[in-house]
Amino acid sequence: MNAMRKFPLICLLLQLPAWAWAGAPASATPVHEAERYARRCQSQAAYRIARPQGTMLWGTKRDWDTEKATEERSSVLVSADLSPLRQADAGVKALRLEGGHLVASPAPEAGGVTSGVVGTVLQATDSHGRRVEVAICGAEPSPEDPGMVFYRIEAWNAVAQEWENPCVALDRVTDSRALAVGGFWDASGAHHESPGKLTFACQNGAIAKCILWGYKPWVRRDGQPLTGLHQACTRMARADYCGNGRNHTHQDTLIDMYDRLGLIQRTTEASEEWDPSRASFEAAWAPDGATCLARTRDGRAMEAILQECPNRFQKGAVAELGGGDRCTVRRVDVPPGSALLRNLSYGGSKGTTAPVQGR
Repeated sequence: MNAMRKFPLICLLLQLPAWAWAGAPASATPVHEAERYARRCQSQAAYRIARPQGTMLWGTKRDWDTEKATEERSSVLVSADLSPLRQADAGVKALRLEGGHLVASPAPEAGGVTSGVVGTVLQATDSHGRRVEVAICGAEPSPEDPGMVFYRIEAWNAVAQEWENPCVALDRVTDSRALAVGGFWDASGAHHESPGKLTFACQNGAIAKCILWGYKPWVRRDGQPLTGLHQACTRMARADYCGNGRNHTHQDTLIDMYDRLGLIQRTTEASEEWDPSRASFEAAWAPDGATCLARTRDGRAMEAILQECPNRFQKGAVAELGGGDRCTVRRVDVPPGSALLRNLSYGGSKGTTAPVQGR
C-alpha cells in the first residue's frame, strides 16, 4: 500500500522539466539553421522575465542567464554588421544606416524607410567578442521624427536555443525597442566610428535615452555634429565620472541637464517630478567623463572616485563655471570650462534612491 502511495509522486517527479533539477541552465539541443530562421520574430512565452540591471549603457541584458552575477560592462549584444546579411528578403544584399533609420540595399520597389528591413537577420557580437545573430522583427517610425525608427529586435539565445528580446524591460518601458546608431561602444563606454557596424540601443539604456532627450549623433547644430554632446550625455546619464564605463548612480534617479549649445536649458520651474530648489550642481561633462565635480550622485565619498581613477582628478582646485555652478574636484588634464554638458541632481545619501528623470 505504501508503495502504491509513493508511485504517483515518482511519476510526478519524472514529469518535471529539466530546469527544475538544475541549479544553472544547460544548453538545449541545437536547432538547424533553416528552422532557426523560421522561428524568428514569433511571440515568446511569458515565463521569461527580464530583470532590471541598474543603470545601463546599451540597455541590454548582461547575460542570457539573468540570475548569473555578471560584470556591469557586459552585454549579450554590443554591435551588428550591416553586411553580409545572414537572412533577408529576396534581392536585399545589405543594409545601410541613414540618420536614425535603416534602409535596404538595393531598395525594394515598395520603397519606404522600413521596406525590406523587417525580417532581416544580421551578424552581431556580444561584449566577449562572441558571434550572435540578431533579427529585426518590426519597425515603427517615431511620431516626432519619422526619420528615426524604433526597431523590435530579437537575438538568438544559443543556450535556450530560441529567439529572445535582448533589451531589458523596466517599469517605465516594459516592452523595450531599439534605435539604430552608427558605430559601437566598448566596455569603457567609449564610442567608436566603425563603417559597416551599428549599435542597437535599447530604450532603457543611456545611448537611446540621450538620443530621445535631444542629442541625436547624426544631426548637426550650427555646423557642429552632436556626436560629442551625445557621448558626453551617455557619461552623464550613468554618472561615469572616470570615463571607464562604471556607473555611480541608482536606477530612476532624477537629474536636470543643460548644454553649451542651448539645446536643453536648465529647468527653473517646479513640477511633479522635479523641484529645482532641492537640486544642486553635481558635475560638468566631456565625451570621456567628468571634467569636474562638486559631489557624487549616489552619495559615496569623493575619495572613492579619486581611488577608482588615480591621477585623473585633483582636490581643492575650485573652479567657478558660472550660473552658480562650482566644482571642488577637477581634471588635471582638461579645463573645467571645456565641458559640453552640466547637470544638477538631488544628492541623496549612500544607498538611497532619489526620484529622477534619467538613468
